[in-house]
Amino acid sequence: MQLKIACSVSPVKSIRDLGIHIDSDLTMQMHVKCAASRCFASLRQLRQIRHLVPTAILQMLVVALVHSRLDYGNSVLVGLPAYLLRQLQSVLNAAARLVYHMRARDHITDALISLHWLLAPERILYKMAVLAYKALHGDSPRYLSSLVHVADVSGRPALRSAG
Repeated sequence: MQLKIACSVSPVKSIRDLGIHIDSDLTMQMHVKCAASRCFASLRQLRQIRHLVPTAILQMLVVALVHSRLDYGNSVLVGLPAYLLRQLQSVLNAAARLVYHMRARDHITDALISLHWLLAPERILYKMAVLAYKALHGDSPRYLSSLVHVADVSGRPALRSAG
């Protein structure tokens, strides 16, 4: 006796897999929205204790709680449109303002420079460059290293270190 089950599958607007929110149209808008929301929630909690801890400790907490959320899954954020990058940048700006007790109207560029924090698009590119470097030099997981091969280009002079 064969059993037939009728079910319907309805599409969803977004799903979460390994902490990355993927939209149905692959714009990553939901991921950026959720990441920014969680980061701002952490910043609100840190704002309540900022007068209790020294600036250096507050900076370490911001890096641990906010930057780690922003940097998670950077490889899917390559090529984001500017309006989504601005949302990520607003999180970094708010974090710098929290660390230095700045107002919303104060210029943020000098604070980001003194904290040695990259802008949101630069952070994404930096993380991807580090990942590519590690894959080329064998420091990445095997599943990434196996995908990268350095091609010998004819006409390019051989290096002394190649022999």
